[in-house]
Amino acid sequence: MSRAVLALLVGSAMSTSLMDLAQAQPPVVHATLNQLMRGTFYPASNVFFAAQDLNPADVPHAKDPSMATDPLTSTFGKWEAVENSALAISELADLLMRPGQKCSNGVDVPVGNADWAKFVQGLRDAGMTAWAAARTKDQDKILDAAGVMTTACANCHRKYREKRNPADRCK
Repeated sequence: MSRAVLALLVGSAMSTSLMDLAQAQPPVVHATLNQLMRGTFYPASNVFFAAQDLNPADVPHAKDPSMATDPLTSTFGKWEAVENSALAISELADLLMRPGQKCSNGVDVPVGNADWAKFVQGLRDAGMTAWAAARTKDQDKILDAAGVMTTACANCHRKYREKRNPADRCK
């Protein structure tokens, strides 16, 4: 019995140590900031911004909604796609604060800059504003939330993206 208890204690300590070690490792980052924007934020924001001009409830499902590449026409389309996209923007903002994230020019994303953190928080907040608007299914509220989203994106883009020389981005 004492050997069994000892084995359990040793096994538990080893698994806890391995978990601590795994958590201490910095995440491996493969995508550049540009790829992250184009692959996640851009498509999600397009779904949200589309609701300004068209009523997502009126968007027909694709011929095979489970294979649709347009979230609005997919199985989880219509207003649900708008809500999901807004939430994705808010949740994905955390990826913008990962150490090791690089811009397309190889420069580190400025996660240590106070204004960067403020801009990322603004994006999180804009995503939640967009989600709240999407839940109402009211296009007037979508228009207001779109203004909040546009401002959040523009704040960061003006400082870090809109550079004459791409080598100066993220600086």
